[in-house]
Amino acid sequence: MAISGSDPTGGAGIQADIETISSLGCHTAPVITSVTVQNTINVLEASPVDEDLIIEQARIILEDMSIAAIKIGLVGSEEAARAIHTLLVDYPDIPVVLDPVFLAGGGKVLAEDNVVQAISALLVPLSSVVTPNCREVRMLAPEGDTLEACAMAVLEQGAHYVLLTDGQENSREVQNILFGNHRNLNSHAWPRLPEQYHGSGCTLAAAIAALIGHGHEVVSAVYQAQEFTWKSLHAAHQLGMGQKIPNRFHWAR
Repeated sequence: MAISGSDPTGGAGIQADIETISSLGCHTAPVITSVTVQNTINVLEASPVDEDLIIEQARIILEDMSIAAIKIGLVGSEEAARAIHTLLVDYPDIPVVLDPVFLAGGGKVLAEDNVVQAISALLVPLSSVVTPNCREVRMLAPEGDTLEACAMAVLEQGAHYVLLTDGQENSREVQNILFGNHRNLNSHAWPRLPEQYHGSGCTLAAAIAALIGHGHEVVSAVYQAQEFTWKSLHAAHQLGMGQKIPNRFHWAR
């Protein structure tokens, strides 16, 4: 189950989740949290879906299908965070991958402080894996004086694992660091590609959820998801005037 906002470019949000999860051999049950107006350059507008409708979308599927994992992207509002929290409490045995979407790639703010605080208090403690980038981890844990301290603070909030993406900013490689069990577990470096990409974080988190859904352990799922995401970015399409859109079916070319 993918819980996120809709993106009319098809590059990010629920559309990215569906493509990624399908490419990795799973079926996606999409639950919409927000309807956005955006292109490959930036988000212009985001309209949250009513919290009751979010619950109704998800609950009727959870009662009908066997859900192997839940991926959460754009939450959209404090009310939506509370609604999703209610669902997760009712289904505590389903692994949860949380991609904390706070800012669009073009800079549009998608989560005000109250929404960030609600996600931190209500969703992070129920998450199996949280996948923040450097900006997002600082917003989740502003008390941390280093990126590693911020990631450790997110673990203290209750997440089982934290995958910090691009932990060495402005380096020649992208280094993603996995934290768990109160420590740095491992890191993997990938060649930094020269372009900007629309939906890279969605792709990574959805890939982790799909692989967990297949039964992979978290450490294995995280590594394989990074490899899949890098290949999707490397094969990305320039479909608009802004960021490239990942090719999540790169293997089928």
